[in-house]
Amino acid sequence: MSDLPLRSQLAVALGRTAARMSRIAGKGDGSVIGGRIGLRLDPELLTRLARDRNLALVSATNGKTTTTRLITSAMTPLGEVATNAFGANMPTGHVSALASARTARYGVLECDEKYLPMVLAETGANVVALMNLSRDQMDRAGEIWLLAGKWRKALEAAPQSHVIANCDDPLVTWGASTAKSVTWVAAGQHWREDSWCCPECGGPLDRQGGEENSDWRCRQCHFARPRPDWILHGDQVVAPDGRSFPLGQLSLPGRANRSNAAVALAVVAQFGVAPEHALPLLGEVKSVAGRYTTVEHEGRRLRLLLSKNPAGWLEAFDVLQPAPGPVALSVNAQGPDGRDTSWLWDVDYRILRGRPIWVAGERRVDLAARLEAADVAFTMVDDIEQAVMAVPPGHLDVIANYTAFQNIRTRYGRVV
Repeated sequence: MSDLPLRSQLAVALGRTAARMSRIAGKGDGSVIGGRIGLRLDPELLTRLARDRNLALVSATNGKTTTTRLITSAMTPLGEVATNAFGANMPTGHVSALASARTARYGVLECDEKYLPMVLAETGANVVALMNLSRDQMDRAGEIWLLAGKWRKALEAAPQSHVIANCDDPLVTWGASTAKSVTWVAAGQHWREDSWCCPECGGPLDRQGGEENSDWRCRQCHFARPRPDWILHGDQVVAPDGRSFPLGQLSLPGRANRSNAAVALAVVAQFGVAPEHALPLLGEVKSVAGRYTTVEHEGRRLRLLLSKNPAGWLEAFDVLQPAPGPVALSVNAQGPDGRDTSWLWDVDYRILRGRPIWVAGERRVDLAARLEAADVAFTMVDDIEQAVMAVPPGHLDVIANYTAFQNIRTRYGRVV
């Protein structure tokens, strides 16, 4: 690691002090405030901290926090890895992550989709992992086709970066197709409602096959699914050399996490970690920033599931306990969530029929209206505690969007 200029050293020191004070005050892990102060003192701090590192950026609408954790775990045999483990995925968080591990030769950074072009330009990352794009926080994140277009320009200008991209998502494929070097992963696409049209010409996309390893091509132009190098097939991942590896060692549940694991295996292979060595390390990840955590409260076992957009809710439904297991739903619409809750109408809630359902959160009336339209019986409560205590002792799945999830996690236990 190159020595930092005096100004940068001061920025790092003051940023870490601010982060420590934030933790002492109970205001969070301090990643954002520490990075903000560091960048205020030295606007080029991210570039300086990234220099001489082997760096991977991980970006997607869903699954980037989990995949970042999986990649980081699998890379531990290489030595210390700098990472933003708690999801601070903008430049302030990246600065904090790199500053807290100054001697780490490797870095794995979750990156917000909107900030990816800027972070890539400033860090010159060796590897960029792109997994999915779907509607999310439309009131502030913008149209996802615009994001994919910005990815294309950024990757075209970064010939030094090798891209790992999910070729089952047409929009991701289009965004990655300008990169000089790409490894294609058939990681599946479970939510398709944002990719029925060709991003190249606007024509209809024809599809064959199921949610995994599904072939697609445009009916009106040349745009088509690339031939994958890595293939997720059920509970198996097939590597480029034809060897098949079972994913039975994964502790994280559901098809989405099998997709995340497939991408993680492709990424760590770029850093020289073989699948047979990476898989046991992926299995050591049991919870990610509270996601999938089970906490005990008054004889109830609450499993916490984060779902912040239609694609995320679809994946949460995939890992629910068998019906008629009870479910509590909580939705807010604060700044980090996106204030527009119209996306609730894109979620098919009929799968919840026949279960005891409780509805909470600041926007519980919006969610209640959606459930009523789907003919799903529910009980609306003013506070999540009412839902928890209404359930007999036993298991309760709790699905919540971002700020609602953080509130519930703080209230019942912040296991990481």
